Amino acid sequence: MPDCTVVVISYNDAARLPRAVRSVLGQSLRDLEVIIVDDASTDGTPEVAARLMDSDPRVLYLRRQVNSGGCGAPRNDGLDTAAAPYVMFLDSDDELPRHACKSLLTEIERTGADFVSGQISRLFESNGRLRPYYPELFARRRVVEGIRQEPDLFLDCFSTNKLYDVGRLRDHALRFPEDIHYEDHVFSTGLYALSRRFAIVPWTVYLWHRAATNDSISLSVDDLENVRQRVIAARLSDDVLRAHGAGDLVPQRQRRFVRQDLRVYLNPLPARDLVWVKEFAAMVRPYMEEMPRWVLEELEPLERVCCQLILDDRAEDLRVAAASLTGPRAAPRSAVRLNGRTYWGTTVSPGLDITKLRLAELPFSESRLRHELTEIISDGERVRMTVRTYDPFGALPLDWTAALELGSQKIPIKPQPSGGGGYVTDIVCKPTGRCEPRIVFTRTSDGHTTADRILADPGLRPVELPGCTVKAEGCAAYLCVRPDSVTRSVARRVKQALMRRLSTPANKLRAYKLLIKVVPPRQNLALFESDVGKGYSGSPRAIYEELRRRDLPIDVVWSVARGRRNFPPDARLVRRGSWAYVWTMARAGIWVDSHGFPLDYPKPHGTRYLQTWHGQGIKSIGFDAPDLRTDFDGPRAQWRAAVARWDALVSPSAEFSRVFLPSNGYAGKVYRCGTPRCDALVRAQPAGDVLERLEIPPGRKILLYAPTYRDSAKGSGQSVRVDLELLADELAREWVVILRTHPVERYTPPEHLRHFVRDAGSYPEINDLMLASDALLTDYSSVMCDYALTGKPMLFYIDDWDDYRLAERGVYHDLPAIAPGPCVSTTAELVEAIRRLPDLHAAYAGRYAAFRDLWCADERGDAAARIVDDFFRKGAR
Repeated sequence: MPDCTVVVISYNDAARLPRAVRSVLGQSLRDLEVIIVDDASTDGTPEVAARLMDSDPRVLYLRRQVNSGGCGAPRNDGLDTAAAPYVMFLDSDDELPRHACKSLLTEIERTGADFVSGQISRLFESNGRLRPYYPELFARRRVVEGIRQEPDLFLDCFSTNKLYDVGRLRDHALRFPEDIHYEDHVFSTGLYALSRRFAIVPWTVYLWHRAATNDSISLSVDDLENVRQRVIAARLSDDVLRAHGAGDLVPQRQRRFVRQDLRVYLNPLPARDLVWVKEFAAMVRPYMEEMPRWVLEELEPLERVCCQLILDDRAEDLRVAAASLTGPRAAPRSAVRLNGRTYWGTTVSPGLDITKLRLAELPFSESRLRHELTEIISDGERVRMTVRTYDPFGALPLDWTAALELGSQKIPIKPQPSGGGGYVTDIVCKPTGRCEPRIVFTRTSDGHTTADRILADPGLRPVELPGCTVKAEGCAAYLCVRPDSVTRSVARRVKQALMRRLSTPANKLRAYKLLIKVVPPRQNLALFESDVGKGYSGSPRAIYEELRRRDLPIDVVWSVARGRRNFPPDARLVRRGSWAYVWTMARAGIWVDSHGFPLDYPKPHGTRYLQTWHGQGIKSIGFDAPDLRTDFDGPRAQWRAAVARWDALVSPSAEFSRVFLPSNGYAGKVYRCGTPRCDALVRAQPAGDVLERLEIPPGRKILLYAPTYRDSAKGSGQSVRVDLELLADELAREWVVILRTHPVERYTPPEHLRHFVRDAGSYPEINDLMLASDALLTDYSSVMCDYALTGKPMLFYIDDWDDYRLAERGVYHDLPAIAPGPCVSTTAELVEAIRRLPDLHAAYAGRYAAFRDLWCADERGDAAARIVDDFFRKGAR
């Protein structure tokens, strides 16, 4: 008896069947059988299956004499034939990852569950991209004690991402219906109703191939019969729950219909004609009318709007609203604000309430306008188009200018009032290159801008121009310009290919090592770099400005990462990693940076290197940090050699020296005179134009939220652990959050929170944010040590403290014992602490003073001046 049977169903798919079967035969679980069930194919499937059987005795082939018209009958045939105690199902156009069977078998035996379900991931064949399906359902490994414990799992109604106990399926006579499509929805509903406990695993166990052209049932969403079949499957699923005494779960399963099944048709709806939309709405409306009202009320606002428009039989409005679900997520044409609530369209109805999106409360730079292309014609060289602009939330001020943005081009335009708060613009332009045209409005009083793409009819006929095409792209279509592939010359492509081959990191390092042997460094040339070129900030900036103030004869070149700005207009820049950067590194007699120049680049003989570092605090660093505390000596030796290049190090405090010097193996010169970047904090210089640039409303208190990254999840956004939505609900009337994520992090606040959260991840100078704020919220970031200089309140959100100190980064200090402010682990606790902030800050005064003495005792506000005196003047002599 094999350990597992995998049933592979196929119909006229001879080309892809071998791939599916090979993915099973190649499993790390070797003791299994493959049952190919052919649903009366008319292509070469029998011959392909015969060859597969000849090549491996584990393959069995079954052929139905008459096509069943669906997937239920062949799956039942396979289930009836299965010899193993456990079974999985696989479609012939998909695959199983190598360890799927073994990992699921191990889990079902370990837990004693009735079945095990794992992550299903869509594999897009056009680019190889893998996208998990509802990853939040599979975020953690667990055993679920029945579907009532987690009714959201009705969203997982696939039959192919599960391993089943064959005996239990047969005991309960649980089979797939054979006369409908979406039979797996009905089958899975019965499975959930009958299972006392089941297991969930977070890894991918099924690869759902998405080809450019796919004729699968689930993707035939342009067929109204497909809609009818899905509604039938939904009703049958509800009946299954009632038959098994679980009628109370019917509304929970209906939530799956409106959250997932309905969205399948709503996403491409803007591309449908009005007749299709009306027939679609007529098919789903009777079923939706049976649902309890709360099922629709729990939907996201725009999904709820679409459902309400279906119920109200407003087909044209439904097309408009559906275009806001995906793609550019356009604003509505109109909105009504009444008693503090915002409603989609011109009708006040609970089903049209979009207040939660906060679109009417966004700052001007985030505000949403709607631009619709109403006409476009071409004379062969240029296009003339008419664009209708809607301002549903009254975002436009009295004073503004407008322009059409075409890539790097900005063409002034003059929208004319059209009544009802809208505008019409006639535009003549000559598009080139690759871009998505945008209409940009600029508020003349302060220069803030807001921009949105131009919506177009999905059926727009492409406009051909010399070198490019103007067309609509996507179901919720927007206007775009795409270059003709033939416009790129052969010579240009050859040049680019040659440069890519020559400009490898290895070739640049080889050239650099040769340069430093033959080219002496210039003692008055300095290469400055802050945060690996990401900005003009930190201690390198403070030292540079001190050099400029004194007008010292030192020629400074700044390293800048690709696409970075905010450098002084007169600063000399060189792109980090370029050939010019390699040359400057070799020629500069002075290096100054805050993180580290490229590790493998030796310092030229005669060059002096000032390392300012970028922070101090409780986190482990150097050879104690996760990336260097392993037994692999390569990275450790590389870092040891990089540190050996330093001629001088800025140490902010005695505590920093105590920890940092031994943990990095540094024994050179140390400047104990404070930190240049903190001079501005000591002097409490004005916070620049922070309030204006970030559009902070007058009278609001500012909470600077600056979390650090997690080493195991860099770039994931997981460092933003506070529930910002709850924080906004509780505090948005009094506070604004400035979110300053770590430079290695990737996180963008959701649009519905931007009335409360200002994204300052790329703001050029964190000192300005600290001085502008009223309080700091952080976790383990070194910003806490600098912020102590302001004397303003601090709060610490440390919900993962035990994991962070024991398994993640590691720490040198017990933060809860020394923190100069309250440590909380839930957002509710945080809200309460913020409401009591003045009293709490006073209560922590003693701790605050001790904390400041530990980290800031050397800060006098003259660190940059003292370092320039010694390193640049004395060192030069």
